[in-house]
Amino acid sequence: MLAKMGQPAPRPARAAGATGNDAPDEADTSDNCTTRLLQVPQRVDAFSFWLHAALLATFAVWGVVLIAQDVRNGEMASAFLHRPLLVFHEAGHLVFMAFGHLPMVLGGTLGQLIMPLLVALALLLKNRDPFGAAIGLWFLGVSLLDVAPYVYDAKDPQLMLLSGLTGEAGGHDWIELLSRWGLLHRAQGLGLLTHNVGALVVLVALLWAAWVLRLQHVTVARAVLRE
Repeated sequence: MLAKMGQPAPRPARAAGATGNDAPDEADTSDNCTTRLLQVPQRVDAFSFWLHAALLATFAVWGVVLIAQDVRNGEMASAFLHRPLLVFHEAGHLVFMAFGHLPMVLGGTLGQLIMPLLVALALLLKNRDPFGAAIGLWFLGVSLLDVAPYVYDAKDPQLMLLSGLTGEAGGHDWIELLSRWGLLHRAQGLGLLTHNVGALVVLVALLWAAWVLRLQHVTVARAVLRE
């Protein structure tokens, strides 16, 4: 027994693919991420698939229409989605009020960006629904498109705020933010950049959703062949 105690304890076997410092294998991590982004259930209902396809077509057309809105004159403010996004914007001001004045001002924009991001992450990580997560990402892109005219307007305020006045009278989040950061003279360029980033996010979301449906279509086709 003493002899056994004096011998070094056997080392636990490493998991396959582990490196010398027990770091996770990069390939395994990449595969796991890809699996989450493109996960397809073993059985896909044909009706659900075609319903999702119709939804994707609708969001694709809608997204193109919203991307085509003119950021320079705030055309996005007349879009249907501006109103629900405005609710999240105002809620963001209230939520971030506890952290001070500047976070409260920025909180309006953060509120309308964080909400669709949280929905997308919940659908992807908890519900394991990459198609739903892609639509959530689409809403994030649209929210950026909605923010863009507000940023653009800061240099030469023309947009009508909830107060019924333009930003020159006060209450314009991005006039205050960009003035504090010394970037007010770049407001129009930043507004255009925000619009372009939003358009890119919308297009990436549509491509992601389309790829998920492509994989689901293979599953549906196989199910039809078996029957």
